[in-house]
Amino acid sequence: KGTLVAMVKGVKSDFIIKKLQRLPVGKRAMVKSVTMDMSNSMYKIVRKCFPNAEQIVDRFHVQKLMYDALQDLRIKHRWEVMAEDNRMRALYKEKGLEYKPEILSCGDSLKQLMVRCSRLLVRKPNDWTESQAERAKVLFCRFPDMKEFYYLALRLGKIYSDYNNKDVARPKLALWFNQVEQWNCEE
Repeated sequence: KGTLVAMVKGVKSDFIIKKLQRLPVGKRAMVKSVTMDMSNSMYKIVRKCFPNAEQIVDRFHVQKLMYDALQDLRIKHRWEVMAEDNRMRALYKEKGLEYKPEILSCGDSLKQLMVRCSRLLVRKPNDWTESQAERAKVLFCRFPDMKEFYYLALRLGKIYSDYNNKDVARPKLALWFNQVEQWNCEE
């Protein structure tokens, strides 16, 4: 009926386990859940010190994985854009011409856009500046897969924000996961 808070400075699982095992076994056995990140050391610590506890991965780390994957997709496209830019520069140079990349409606070249859009991809659309909104419009027009992935990431955050009851959130997450799997199949 209370909250047991244990803070141990360090990251090495054996050290942390040793410190937590100083707590009485009865108290540790009463722990019903532990919220944690996804590191293997945390799983080991919880398993050894709180064997009866449900392990709950915190939303921050789950959402971070999704946004990291989105940034990986942006970087993949950025490399493609850079390769095409380099190809065009070489082609123009071969012909003795000066290469000038297309300037998009947002004021960036495609190469610049791929660098400058990184921040907008971790913000909600209503938090975008005017220039970020314009960049997003251009980016999502050129790369519809990024738009779809971005909105999948937003929907995940919305599930966490809107549904506190796990019995309601679980089916919403299952539907979301199905959408992610469908997205991957089209890749």
